[in-house]
Amino acid sequence: MGTYRLAEHFVSINGEGRLAGELALFLRFTGCNLRCDWCDTMWANEKEAPFTAATDSDLVEIAKQAIAAYGIKNVTLTGGEPLLQEELAILCGKLSALGLNTEIETNGSVPVEGFLGRCEENGCRPSLTMDYKLPSSGMEQKMCTENLSLLNDTDTLKFVCGSINDLDRAAEILEKFRPECAVYLSPVFGRIEPAEMVEFMKKRKLGKVRLQLQLHKIIWDPMERGV
Repeated sequence: MGTYRLAEHFVSINGEGRLAGELALFLRFTGCNLRCDWCDTMWANEKEAPFTAATDSDLVEIAKQAIAAYGIKNVTLTGGEPLLQEELAILCGKLSALGLNTEIETNGSVPVEGFLGRCEENGCRPSLTMDYKLPSSGMEQKMCTENLSLLNDTDTLKFVCGSINDLDRAAEILEKFRPECAVYLSPVFGRIEPAEMVEFMKKRKLGKVRLQLQLHKIIWDPMERGV
């Protein structure tokens, strides 16, 4: 039985991605191997971040309660970096067995091939929402580009952009790797105007790429937790 470093759990809407606007249970875990310049969950990344040691059974019970109380169909495993939780594949199998669409938000630096293999052994294939960290993050050198070929049509590749330079780099990565998944461009809140990004998409003919705004930062205060 796995034990997980649970920072918080809550039910809210998905703020971004394919299921934006739909209710989901969020399970946030502590710990991250990156330190992005614009990170908005740094509080959960530090070694001393407060957490509750939760078992598979604990988290399945939280999910059952969320299903009963809110009728949720989705669960998002996030962080920090959730793939640092050693038994996450086991948890994914148990959440999927409840009938939940299981999504993992991962930072793009952790190899996913072995993890996906373990998930299949546990009877599931969660969807991945994977970042590619662009230059303004300060973490691009940590990216595991081998992951890009493993993304399929249930997955999402996300580029968080803080500048036109970031957008140029995102376009280069798409041209080089041609990932077979949904692709989203998302602005760093307060650093680049979405209108600039739309003009860039038009200029570079990015007809299959979507611009996404983080709904939770529009609806609530951008620094508010648990939403």
